[in-house]
Amino acid sequence: MITWLSDNIGTIVISLILVAIVAGIIFKMVRDKKKGRSSCGCDCGCCALKDSCHTKK
Repeated sequence: MITWLSDNIGTIVISLILVAIVAGIIFKMVRDKKKGRSSCGCDCGCCALKDSCHTKK
């Protein structure tokens, strides 16, 4: 077990860093969604989905 761990420590560290980055991005997107913020660039005039993304209430 120790040999396997020492042979793959680089892969394990990189994987943990990538998982932390993805989790942080998802957490921020969920938090922004709850606050009513958009995740798009908000240049809605040029967007093809401008009518369906920010519908009028």
